[in-house]
Amino acid sequence: MRQLRPTDVKRLHREWNRRSSGRLSLLLDGVQSPYNVGAIVRTAAAYRVEHIYLCGQTAPPSSSKAAKVSLGTDRYLSWSAFDRGRDAADSAREDGFVVIGIELADAAVPLHQLTASPDVCLALGNEDHGLAPATLDACDAAAFLPMLGRVGSLNVATAAAIALYEMRRQGWA
Repeated sequence: MRQLRPTDVKRLHREWNRRSSGRLSLLLDGVQSPYNVGAIVRTAAAYRVEHIYLCGQTAPPSSSKAAKVSLGTDRYLSWSAFDRGRDAADSAREDGFVVIGIELADAAVPLHQLTASPDVCLALGNEDHGLAPATLDACDAAAFLPMLGRVGSLNVATAAAIALYEMRRQGWA
């Protein structure tokens, strides 16, 4: 076994890109840490997220601290800012996305059991409090990431990465 050379890596990524037909976007509601936003942007670019809807006190991807973590990958996607989560969710729906809140909520189902449309906007919330109640109410569905250990929640950037991977995995299955 050997590591792939750069040309082989490009070939591998092209193959997976052809297998991926659905559209993904993100809604970030009150994600205040620019470092989390930068990490989310980098992961979003890797999973071909086309747009990020920012609302509340979310740090912009253009901030110097977010850019330091995203390493220039923000050039691969677009973003827009809204004052309220409901407005961001409405805009995502107008763009053809079904909005799924990633949240520990009473109506949430495990993300791997959710039957999602091909065009999904995943909504993730504040590092401490999750999605604002009004933003959660504006979602079309809610899902959670099952956890097995003694820790009851994940860093928002980690949760975004897992949720993006799961949405792509469902498209590949």
